[in-house]
Amino acid sequence: MSDAVLSQFKQEEAKEEIKADRKIKVGIIGTGGISEGHIASYLQMPDVEIIAACDIVPTKAASVMHNYHGVKNCRCYLNHKEMIDNEPELDLVSICTYNTQHAGPAIYALEHGLHVILEKPFTVTLDEAIEVMKAEKKSGKILSIGFQPRYDYSMQYVRDIVQSGTLGKIYYVQTGGGRRRGIPGGTFIEKSTGGIGALGDIGCYSLDMVMNALGHPKPLTVSGYTSAFFGQNPKYNGEDAERFSVDDFGAAFIRLEGGIIIDFRISWAMHADTPGDTIILGTEGALRIPSCDCWNGTIEPGLKLYRDVCGKQTETPLPYIPKGEPLLFYRKCRAVIERAIYGKEDAMIVPSSEIIYNQAIIDAIVKSSELGREVEVVIPEI
Repeated sequence: MSDAVLSQFKQEEAKEEIKADRKIKVGIIGTGGISEGHIASYLQMPDVEIIAACDIVPTKAASVMHNYHGVKNCRCYLNHKEMIDNEPELDLVSICTYNTQHAGPAIYALEHGLHVILEKPFTVTLDEAIEVMKAEKKSGKILSIGFQPRYDYSMQYVRDIVQSGTLGKIYYVQTGGGRRRGIPGGTFIEKSTGGIGALGDIGCYSLDMVMNALGHPKPLTVSGYTSAFFGQNPKYNGEDAERFSVDDFGAAFIRLEGGIIIDFRISWAMHADTPGDTIILGTEGALRIPSCDCWNGTIEPGLKLYRDVCGKQTETPLPYIPKGEPLLFYRKCRAVIERAIYGKEDAMIVPSSEIIYNQAIIDAIVKSSELGREVEVVIPEI
């Protein structure tokens, strides 16, 4: 586990006052890099106790929990079923496994009466996501998908602008982003574990930013494209090229209900520094959101609003909202606890009912690319 991965979570210090009248029992499923944000956040909450963790790699869960975090009273297991079956006091689990193992643990946890924070992407396929939602509906428990950008104040500002009607009727959105060079390693790049590549790693973030701002209109059709020219080339990806079997670039033309078009592109590697800023065009104005190469959950300074005022074309820089404390991983974990355990209806979770559209789009991009034609998006009733 690299220092670069760990350091991004150590800065998240909670400042709020929490009364620890009871201890909420939490389990961690999968102890790879993304779990660090969850673990570090829970350890800052006086009313939360991490009592169990599991990982399919022998000794990994124990090493992360006992040695790195110093949680000596955390019991460690080799798989989620063993952990859940042997920990009847659990209230909540964070699922931080690789992508192709999102659905199984989520369904099992929900079936056993646990609240769930499921890391992004929701799943690999739309069919898997539907099965998770069926289990969620039957259980009556809270399921929140791990889109921490939702908790960024600037991201919320973008949604407020669009929803306010300032831009008029939205008809076209250009979005995406990516990296000139930024192909990860590990389980991200193999189909058996990652399932999808750049689409699921960072593409889901950029899609959620605009879908959330638009109010989650239903996707109707998708014409998609994916490639892996860099990931499968040793010149750019070294020894990992041989096992690279997912996408490193994706693009799509997405039609939404209400006559809205999304022109989307995302990249782990390319011969450019960006495939373009996010631009939201409306009949009364437009919003430009500067592109970022990492998609770590925040919007960088440079947000601009374009409108005609008294017959003159104007360009208005909008204020940058500081990240504030606590930071994003803490906010997304805490929101679920506030909603699921304390019953606070205004606690902002990221519901599956919204992210299912995100998953349907990604699923359709993959299918359209394979078929070489536009596909209809069909989301069954649950």
